[in-house]
Amino acid sequence: MLPLLVFPCHFGLLPAAGALRMPFSIVIKYSILGISVTLLLLALAILAWQILRFCTQTRGTYVQQGAVNTDLLYTEEKPTTAENYAGAPSTKEENVSTEAHRLSRCLSQAASSGCSPADGDIAEQTTIKKVDGTLRYSIYYDRLQSSLVVTVLQVEGLLEHSENHSLQPFVKVRLMWAGSEAVELDDLKDEEVEGTKRVLWTVLQEWRTRIVKGSCNPVFGDQFSCILQEDKNNLHHFNLRMEVRDFDKFSRHTVLGEVRVALGQHNITYPLELQEELQFPQKDLVGEVMLSLKFLPTSQRIEVGLLKVRIPLTETSSDSVLHARVSIQCNQSKLRYQKTSAVARCLVTVFNEVLMFSLPEFPLDQCKILVSMYETRAGRKSTRQMIGQLSVGKERRSEDEHWTLMMHSVRQPVAKWHGLML
Repeated sequence: MLPLLVFPCHFGLLPAAGALRMPFSIVIKYSILGISVTLLLLALAILAWQILRFCTQTRGTYVQQGAVNTDLLYTEEKPTTAENYAGAPSTKEENVSTEAHRLSRCLSQAASSGCSPADGDIAEQTTIKKVDGTLRYSIYYDRLQSSLVVTVLQVEGLLEHSENHSLQPFVKVRLMWAGSEAVELDDLKDEEVEGTKRVLWTVLQEWRTRIVKGSCNPVFGDQFSCILQEDKNNLHHFNLRMEVRDFDKFSRHTVLGEVRVALGQHNITYPLELQEELQFPQKDLVGEVMLSLKFLPTSQRIEVGLLKVRIPLTETSSDSVLHARVSIQCNQSKLRYQKTSAVARCLVTVFNEVLMFSLPEFPLDQCKILVSMYETRAGRKSTRQMIGQLSVGKERRSEDEHWTLMMHSVRQPVAKWHGLML
């Protein structure tokens, strides 16, 4: 038989376990429970108050940002009246203008993320509403040598439009020719070339002065010259367009104002020095582009077809190629742009390329198609140069005829000529 093992220690632990019980009365126990519940409710109330405060502040921030974005996106559509030019703005209005200018540059840089700063997208250049300052220049035409000499002397009276950014002005000079026959485009509407003459201009020469940093009265003294061809020696068909710009390292230069000179209205057989006030910049008609648009509502996509480009040829453009950059903005959001292939430039350059864009799923309140045409020449320091732009779409106050035809002809391509502006 196995011996019976007895463990007396087990019987000795039972009284010790009972001695560990806390001899609290029922009142004390319920009091502790009540205090615990009260502290829990207080913590929950504080948490709910913090959540409500955070949501309120976030909503207010979004509303404020939405208001600023709306003003930035539709700045060009606001009417410009004489009241905007009368009197000096108050300090508060200047601060809002400065902040809007800064935000517009940030939005432009964010929208073009995927491009390197070296791309030089001058399609995104901005303009200001108020123009201040004068431009002093000199022009001279030597009839014996058929040479035109332009000297940019000085810009005076520029105003700082940003407290955090000092001006870095320079002057871009374009020599433009209207042709001896003054070609007019009958298939373009007045709205497409509003503010400009219905004459097809050709850019013969482009120059740019040096940059003067941190000066509102920059002195340049840069001189440019070119030889005019024998068949283009009639000065009445020449215009000199000089734009004063504020330099930006991302090539989104701000146009501060411009001066236009009709060479035929002045006697420039002797050196003539003039000083004129800067005017609000305008655009000139430099060519035509045939676009094809097709809307696919089921897949919520739009097809933009670049068919033909008609731009007058010059001697310097014989070895150049053209390519286009197409971007779409819908409901205040800019979609990623697309580029066409490069095609050798001729009088009528044929692309016949279709670019597909996926649109947002929600209703399309406002859409805008922007086409920028670029030229690349061999043996030039600047590898790319913009030669014109056009826009088609449904704006806040008006709707383009081509856009209307596209919406009425769903799933069918609609082609139309548009003016290329510079």
